[in-house]
Amino acid sequence: MTMPSSAMKLLLLRPKVPAPLDPNFCPVILGKRNYMEAAKGCSDQLQWALPRSDGCARYSMPVFPDGSEEAEASAYLAGVLIQEMIWQRSASGLILCGPSGICNKLKADFSVGGTYEFEVTSMPNVCGTPDAAFTVTIVSSTADLPPSKDTPQVCGKDASGCRLAFDLGKSDIKTVAVQDNVVLDSKETEWDVTNPDPDYHFYAILAAMKDTAAKLPKIEAIGGSATGTISPDNGATWCDIFPNVPKDVYQEKVVGIFRRLAKEIAGDVPLKVINDGEVTALAAVARIKSGNVLGISMGSSEGAGYANEDGNLLGWINELCYIKLDLNPEAPTDPWTKGAHTGISHMYLGQRGATKLAAKAGVDLPQNYIYPHPDMCNIKHEDHAQCLKLIQKAMTHPAKQQTVRKIYETIGVYLGYALAQYCEFYKIDHVMILGRVSKGCGGDIMLDTAKEVLTTEFPEYAGITFHTADDHFKGVGQCIAAAALPYLPPK
Repeated sequence: MTMPSSAMKLLLLRPKVPAPLDPNFCPVILGKRNYMEAAKGCSDQLQWALPRSDGCARYSMPVFPDGSEEAEASAYLAGVLIQEMIWQRSASGLILCGPSGICNKLKADFSVGGTYEFEVTSMPNVCGTPDAAFTVTIVSSTADLPPSKDTPQVCGKDASGCRLAFDLGKSDIKTVAVQDNVVLDSKETEWDVTNPDPDYHFYAILAAMKDTAAKLPKIEAIGGSATGTISPDNGATWCDIFPNVPKDVYQEKVVGIFRRLAKEIAGDVPLKVINDGEVTALAAVARIKSGNVLGISMGSSEGAGYANEDGNLLGWINELCYIKLDLNPEAPTDPWTKGAHTGISHMYLGQRGATKLAAKAGVDLPQNYIYPHPDMCNIKHEDHAQCLKLIQKAMTHPAKQQTVRKIYETIGVYLGYALAQYCEFYKIDHVMILGRVSKGCGGDIMLDTAKEVLTTEFPEYAGITFHTADDHFKGVGQCIAAAALPYLPPK
């Protein structure tokens, strides 16, 4: 989508803490705040609702009058914010109320063939209703908008008994045997998430689970986590660890894969599977012993999860990797949205945020690791993982460290402004950071820079406490949190 000139004037702002290797980075949060200040005297309001099966998101913003040049900026920012809320919470449709010109523009944008076609075609699968099209409705009265609603989810926090847990990532399958809150055994098994055969995935996961289950005297419950969205009944409604499984086969053989795996290996024992970022948040709550925790995993992409003040999940999908962080019209595209969008978090807060900057920082790379070589612009993660290792190796060389550290300073700028953006919708007291991008001294540089952003530009958020994942947390804390998910009645 081409950014209108009026949107450029209001939304493109340079940060006070610049990104050393990305000088044209224009944070969404700064554009949003500048717009809200400019529009605070507007009498017109745009309101919308994003209903889902167990809740509804609501938002309201001032907009410039229809027909004015600035109305294009209103519609542009509204689209960005609606997209953000969709990937925070999911949505079966969009209901708009406001000036007719802006509403009609947004209805076209959130239709097949429009700017947000990716969201429109993804949401039915995300919501587990692939045959129900995403709908956009315009209403004349705010009384016709459904009220805001969330359905917090309470998950188990005690891993007593004999439990098997798994975590499905884009690079490997992690399986864990836990007995009475003690990890007996864990294993990581590499797999190819790009394989289009669902039976390959089923039997790869099953073999890994069986091998680890052999360390338990019995299996009383199974807990699990995976990237993507998981339904309350443990359905893999939309998991991007199966990106190439055909749509019709996905519905038949992948949606129920977790239930089939559990039954195959342990019969009808209690089962609970949630998003991997949510497990991070729950494990962080157990470790920090406090709520309002955002967990961010900076690995193959950005994984995220959030636990409220009570340590419970909100029932949101928290797919923050699909949220726009950068309004720069020349920001990079990403392979997940197939070029539909620019400035999406995939390219900022995961390993691609680092690898796209590696050559600029003087890291010695094979030609095919230099972004934007085609090998670095597809959905596969292996080359990026190897490129990140070269970045980390370069950080150990004194002669290169001063230039290579700029990669981590740049990602730290991204992270700081992203956190301020997330704070618009999440009450965040604590942030747990983990993932391969955060490893080593580069990770420390990244976090220090993010803190500098908050202190300099967002003092109201400077009190956020940062936590990092030590080996105990990664090897034990997350495993126990996943294993504890299914509830077992006391014996």
